[in-house]
Amino acid sequence: MFLNAFCVKCDRCGHCKKLAPEYEKLGASFKKAKSVLIGKVDCDEHKSLCSKYGVQGYPTIQWFPKGSLEPKKYEGPRSTEALAEYVNNEGGTNVKIAAVPSNVVVLTADNFDEIVLDKSKDVLVEFYAPWCGHCKNLAPTYEKVAAAFTLEDDVVVANLDADKYKDLAEKYGVSGFPTLKFFPKGNKDGEEYGGGRDLEDFVSFINEKCGTSRDGKGQLTSTAGIVASLDALVKEFVAASGDEKKAVFSKIERGVEVLEGSTARHGKIYLKVAKNYMDKGSDYAKKEIDRLQRMLDKSISAAKADEFVLKKNILSTFT
Repeated sequence: MFLNAFCVKCDRCGHCKKLAPEYEKLGASFKKAKSVLIGKVDCDEHKSLCSKYGVQGYPTIQWFPKGSLEPKKYEGPRSTEALAEYVNNEGGTNVKIAAVPSNVVVLTADNFDEIVLDKSKDVLVEFYAPWCGHCKNLAPTYEKVAAAFTLEDDVVVANLDADKYKDLAEKYGVSGFPTLKFFPKGNKDGEEYGGGRDLEDFVSFINEKCGTSRDGKGQLTSTAGIVASLDALVKEFVAASGDEKKAVFSKIERGVEVLEGSTARHGKIYLKVAKNYMDKGSDYAKKEIDRLQRMLDKSISAAKADEFVLKKNILSTFT
């Protein structure tokens, strides 16, 4: 038996954003159910399809029984529990609600200082209240922010139930919800986050403040790994000939020696590329970029993808 629970959403709609985490849990719960499919359609992008099925407001949730294109409109509560009960009743299933893994670090009175005041970490904290509608609207976006930076060891995206831990909220001057504060490595008093609340706004903020280079999907951008202080030396290296290259290589070595943190790791890649360039010829960089791209086109882990993108970006400075 094949059944389809169908959610129609519009990205601008606050009600859709509020429903999103509940519907995400529903989808995760029924992922392995062979007789039920949980789907969604963006009505901004697929206007004709939504019009065909009489969608006039957002979100609209419809149930398509097996073998039928005549949907039933779902009118019940929009919690995961209520949606799952409806699907089980209509589909004859007995699926339990699954817990959806989260990348947001949950803070409590016991771990707050250990995590937030860690001077080796940049920490973004959302102070929220469970009953707050704006907090619920922000939740799916905030989860995406956390997911985007999950591979950055020194960046933490966290939240605190400020209704439960009122003393902590008061300590940091929280009077409304949600309140977002940024605790960089160099200022553990906390800075008010006053930027926009779209995914792109948060990603831009974290990249600027933390020196990271991620996009909204968590992938490294074309600037990741690039060390500005080495760029001029690379240009000089590529333009040099014969023994001059060795002299410029020595300059690159000295430039890498003074680097710290992640830039020091990137500097070592510069050195390795420069050495291979001298040993294997001027077409080395282009050939290596092509090889790495073939690897990136395959199914690889996120950590490996990061490694290859960093190398590709640095190699590109030598072409």
